[in-house]
Amino acid sequence: MIKTISFFADFAISLAATVPKLNKVKKIKEISNEEFLKESNKIAREWARGRLKKIGANIHVIGEENLKKHKTVLFVSNHQSYADIAVFLANIDMDKGFVAKEELIKFPVLSDWMKNINCVFMDRSDLKKSGKAIIDGINILKSGYSMVIFPEGTRSKSSNLLEFKSASLKMAAKAKVPIVPVSLDGTYKILEEHNRIRSAEVFITIHEPIETENIKNNEIEKLSEDVVEIIKSGIRDRSV
Repeated sequence: MIKTISFFADFAISLAATVPKLNKVKKIKEISNEEFLKESNKIAREWARGRLKKIGANIHVIGEENLKKHKTVLFVSNHQSYADIAVFLANIDMDKGFVAKEELIKFPVLSDWMKNINCVFMDRSDLKKSGKAIIDGINILKSGYSMVIFPEGTRSKSSNLLEFKSASLKMAAKAKVPIVPVSLDGTYKILEEHNRIRSAEVFITIHEPIETENIKNNEIEKLSEDVVEIIKSGIRDRSV
């Protein structure tokens, strides 16, 4: 429990400490949006690495060579934990935004940084707002900037996968960018498994990109099923 309290105190203090950097990158945006995005991602990455180091998370990345094949992709991942965004930021070395739940926009400083790295906030309870978030994501992908989406829509809090919302994969098809399936294995052990912060062994598997340029609307459901099976293949019992 002491470790959990210490972590959340550090989380708040370290986030508040980034406010001067937040003001600094705003000035960069006035000169170059490309440099603004690059610097914002760099700061977010360093902050996430610091938090994961404090937890004691031991993270293994498999398949990094698959990142070299394309400049812009849609990462499609399972969603086990609140820690997943930090894990992505810290360990997948490509500038990217996230399709995140709308509630996160209420958190000061955190939401500012998320906006800075082109995150899109989705209200899944509102069809119109969800549609707008998907369109915003498509436009960001078309601009040459990668995105991450968790099609389960919420945390599984386990190694099991929840139902994928296949419509979200249309982002890649509409923007004509590849899908890169990602398996997150063990992030739920950081917090959700015992409802307190613990060190954990985490495996990230970056799979081969899937081209979507010629995917038709009636093929999205099958594509989603294929992506689910690929992601499942990277989640295994590592206790033996």
